[in-house]
Amino acid sequence: MWEYTNKVQQHFLHPKNVGEIENPDGIGEVGSLACGDALKLTFKLDDQGKIADARFKTFGCASAIASSSVLTEMIIGMTLDEAAKLTNKDIADRLGGLPKEKMHCSVMGREALEAAIANYRGLKIPMAEGEVVCECFGVTDLEIIRAIKESNLHSVEEITNFTKAGGGCGKCLDRLREILVATVHQGVDIKKIVEKPKRMTTLQKIKKIEEALEREIRPGLRKDGGDIELVDVDGDFVTVSLRGSCTSCAKSQTTLKEYVEKKLRELVLDSLIVEESK
Repeated sequence: MWEYTNKVQQHFLHPKNVGEIENPDGIGEVGSLACGDALKLTFKLDDQGKIADARFKTFGCASAIASSSVLTEMIIGMTLDEAAKLTNKDIADRLGGLPKEKMHCSVMGREALEAAIANYRGLKIPMAEGEVVCECFGVTDLEIIRAIKESNLHSVEEITNFTKAGGGCGKCLDRLREILVATVHQGVDIKKIVEKPKRMTTLQKIKKIEEALEREIRPGLRKDGGDIELVDVDGDFVTVSLRGSCTSCAKSQTTLKEYVEKKLRELVLDSLIVEESK
């Protein structure tokens, strides 16, 4: 499981400025329900051109809610020029940091703010004008390039963490790698990046682990009256639950490491670490 700072937990459990402003000066909508994350940001200006009120509605995880909540607190009292300078790092830093897998939530907040300011000024959002690279999450090449440059990204996995691109079906992973190489080629070992094995998305990893358990591991355990169930996959850590005779077997840990873990490393990914659910 991810570890959240106290600040993230506070803004998740008690979010600020939830809702929607009537007759707002600016409206920004990013993401979609189909993608799993969506955010609508509205703001109202005062007579001096400063943001007098800002509210949000979001569909997403704890990090998405916390990022949206703290963003509204940050921009109230700012001019639009000041607000436009905020980065996703500013949002994450105000929360005391976010898990690397959740950095895209702070990016979504910044993008909603940009969209709202562009809406007020009657402008198009530059990032949305690019070529859609990740169809699952509607991420453009311009969004990916900006994330690489601003956050000094050096792997496809990091691109996914910051933009969600590549986190669905995985068809765009080769294109992401091409963009990565083209963007950071100066001073970077291109050959090392290109030859790096393709990263599995969490969904792909879970699917392969379940297939390996069903085809190769479970039949062997069932012969001796045992069984195994997949509980969780967090990065390279695979949590399983031993069932049947395996639960009382004195050699259960040996079975876990010498049989289950070795098989999964052989069939799925050689960096996997198998642990038993407590």
